[in-house]
Amino acid sequence: MGANVGKSKVTPLDEAAEDYAVSVRRLHGLVDYFTVNVSSPNTPGLRELQSAERLKELLGAVLPAAGGDPVFVKFAPDMEEASLLESIEIVVGAGCQGIIATNTTNTRPGKTDRLGEKGGLSGNPLWELAKQQIGLVLEAADRRLPVVGVGGVNSPGRAAELLSMGCAAVQVYSGLVFEGPGLVRRINKGLST
Repeated sequence: MGANVGKSKVTPLDEAAEDYAVSVRRLHGLVDYFTVNVSSPNTPGLRELQSAERLKELLGAVLPAAGGDPVFVKFAPDMEEASLLESIEIVVGAGCQGIIATNTTNTRPGKTDRLGEKGGLSGNPLWELAKQQIGLVLEAADRRLPVVGVGGVNSPGRAAELLSMGCAAVQVYSGLVFEGPGLVRRINKGLST
């Protein structure tokens, strides 16, 4: 069981590192790993923590608070390539145990009737964008850290595609809403045949 940790909506960016560290210290011993979520589009300013400079400070507070528990960092699909590559080097150098790519998007890719709504878009419309960003992350990580692929995974075929690209695992979120909890069994069965 993991804990997905982000800053409080009311916490200023300059206090974010301590906010994350407090959450991690309180959850230490109750979970098997931590996800440092710097990619949620629904918390004002949170994505600014993906920048290399802020991420380095943040991980400098979180890793000691985790007390040796594995720490993963979750990136957005909307992050520009140069910034993403720089931040991946920070994650590797800090001693994190993995990367999760990707979170929801602020863009509205593909055809959706949700074009005017604000907030993160997940599910099927995210698939192509997420897959492209996952490819960049895999290439940049270069097997130095495991990468967990997420974003639009709603079938055994999509899970298999991410694993064949080099992901160590996949996560499913919106797929459970639209496909039901049996999706996990269908994915596992599809991967085993």
